[in-house]
Amino acid sequence: MENLVMFQAFEWYLENDGNYYNNMKSRAKELKEAGFGAIWIPPVYKATGTNDVGYGVYDIYDLGEFDQKGSIRTKYGTKQELLDMIQELHKYGIRVYADVVMNHMAGADRPEKFKAIKVDYNDRNRELGGEIEIEGWTGFDFPGRKDKYSSFKWNFNHFNGIDFNNLTGEKAIYRIIGKNKGWNLGVSHEKGNFDYLMFADIDHAHTDVVEEFKKWSVWFVNETGVDGFRLDALKHIDIPFINKFVKNINAEFGNDFYIFGEYWNGDRGSLVEYLDKTDHKIDLFDVPLHYALNTISNNGEGFDVRTILDTSLVKSNAMEAVSFVDNHDSQPNESLVSWVEPWFKEIAYSIILLRKEGYPCVFYGDYYGLAGKDHQYEGIKEKIDDLLYLRQNYCLGDQDDYFEDQHQIGWIRKGTEENPTKSAVIISTKENAKIRMFVEEESGTEYIDKLQKTDEKVIIDNQGYGEFFTPTVGVSVWVKKEQPRLK
Repeated sequence: MENLVMFQAFEWYLENDGNYYNNMKSRAKELKEAGFGAIWIPPVYKATGTNDVGYGVYDIYDLGEFDQKGSIRTKYGTKQELLDMIQELHKYGIRVYADVVMNHMAGADRPEKFKAIKVDYNDRNRELGGEIEIEGWTGFDFPGRKDKYSSFKWNFNHFNGIDFNNLTGEKAIYRIIGKNKGWNLGVSHEKGNFDYLMFADIDHAHTDVVEEFKKWSVWFVNETGVDGFRLDALKHIDIPFINKFVKNINAEFGNDFYIFGEYWNGDRGSLVEYLDKTDHKIDLFDVPLHYALNTISNNGEGFDVRTILDTSLVKSNAMEAVSFVDNHDSQPNESLVSWVEPWFKEIAYSIILLRKEGYPCVFYGDYYGLAGKDHQYEGIKEKIDDLLYLRQNYCLGDQDDYFEDQHQIGWIRKGTEENPTKSAVIISTKENAKIRMFVEEESGTEYIDKLQKTDEKVIIDNQGYGEFFTPTVGVSVWVKKEQPRLK
């Protein structure tokens, strides 16, 4: 993505004050100057309430415009404030990617009675008894919107699963019974069939559902002007539906409209299989790399750092991998918690920001900090800013790797025709690491550590090599010492 860096512009515990859009609008210039070319914003439509991060989706056509679920605004602000924020970000050349949640809906307006079968939580294909009548919250009428933008109403026929029987008060997973209805098959095989995740699970094989989402997506892009979609919970959504959805988007807005998604699986093979089945039209988060970063941050010297990329998506599918260190789901106290420990954050970000492969994504919580009641974290904004600067100005072009020791790795970035500056990156989980790397410079050329971990210099030998090092556990980035200008 043209050396772009994406900013995930939210964490789970942002303040519920309705000022998010205004705050991000005021940060547009700052983010551009830092080196971000795109931001991923949270779900912007009406959820179950203003305290909902946005994944408890109620009305995809209400962007903070109608009095529904106790307010006009969403957690993040009003529709007009959303549009103003996007306009400001575009003014600074920052692309905006919207989080799109199509797996489920929540906060229905009324319950309905229908036939269903209770299934085993750990094997969704295993039925626990026969058909019974239950009552579930599946009726969505959107009375506050009064059919503006769409007259489509949702009912139990548009869903295939629910997790609560209103008649008995029992919380369990129920598969809804109906003509040509069952769990969608183009989903993960975890738990037998991982179609059901939460709330009222949408039936993506239903023709009306397919058409409504296609219609909505075109309306949404035209209404907001966003430049891409981040698709949530892909392993729970029917692949044939996703292919129809993406094909429609590409037909309407062209291939420059960027689509990437979350298929949360630490097995690279599963991600590659998904890429194949979706005809490589969607990029995916590099979950295996995230887990490797998490593991090394908890093991330190016990991890062979040479293997850090072995299972990653960037190694096999570099052009389709969105690399990240952490996100809103992996942060402490959340559903997929796998937090990369703070001591390792700078190293982790140097791996995704200073290498050639992947489309790196920086997490709000690592940049501006976390505000969780049980877990506060200040973030490492200054360190990330330094790495972004190096990515833009020094860490460019082709790459030679030196993965030669279990505690230390390095690589050379060889520059581009427009910017021939070279750089040498060295990472270590032990102190006083040193790697001899070839930079093809004249003998006697001096290199300095741009991250200022040391004041010492590296002198290039008569074969074009330098003994590059980092004095502490961490990362150093060596660049050619700039010569003073002649007076």
